Amino acid sequence: MSEQKNAKIKTIRPETLEFIILYNQLKGKAFNGNAELAEILGFNSPSSITEIIKNRQNIDPDKFRTFKEYYKDYLDKPKETDRKTLVQKEEGIPMYEVIATASGVEVYNDINDAQPVGRMNFPGIEECDFALPVWGHSMYPYLENGCWVALKIIHDMKILPGEVYYIEWGDYRMYKRLLAGDNEDEVIAHSDNTSEMIGNRLKYAPFVIKKSEIKKLCLVKDIHKKHNH
Repeated sequence: MSEQKNAKIKTIRPETLEFIILYNQLKGKAFNGNAELAEILGFNSPSSITEIIKNRQNIDPDKFRTFKEYYKDYLDKPKETDRKTLVQKEEGIPMYEVIATASGVEVYNDINDAQPVGRMNFPGIEECDFALPVWGHSMYPYLENGCWVALKIIHDMKILPGEVYYIEWGDYRMYKRLLAGDNEDEVIAHSDNTSEMIGNRLKYAPFVIKKSEIKKLCLVKDIHKKHNH
């Protein structure tokens, strides 16, 4: 029994751990994303990089050597003062100052067009990927206008009904509480603000989204009041 249990334990090789550390240090500086890195290292898909980073899938030693050779100019050991600056700069998750483009329907600018304006760093958000502000009142009182939200990208697109997500679908980007739909392939995008009315109708009425149309799904993990950064 113990032999079977031990056989299931994944052994993470030292070069894999080193690659993960270097990946986190160089992302956004030496390369912009997994697609770019996958092409350089000869992977067929960016998902291969995700498997290494998220699931600790061991990297091929030859590809790791290619990585270190390609980015050797970035891997020179910095001076002690430079090292302290680097660590301070890279701590936490990037904050993107994307804003709503419409007042009635809170649609946000494309995060891919934005540059980080700072970094958010405090216990509890280590597994989060980035932070965005909240503009508008559709999710009040859960999300207040002007607060910052730490988000975790849900790569497998699995939705926990009742949780609040930042979603991108079609040309729309917004925060919504996702509820189970009448059909298995649908969810209901619900706004917590049910007090504002236009005539006899809800200003922020719920609507149905097909799961297949959701391009990015990010779980709201932590909420903080807007602060200077």
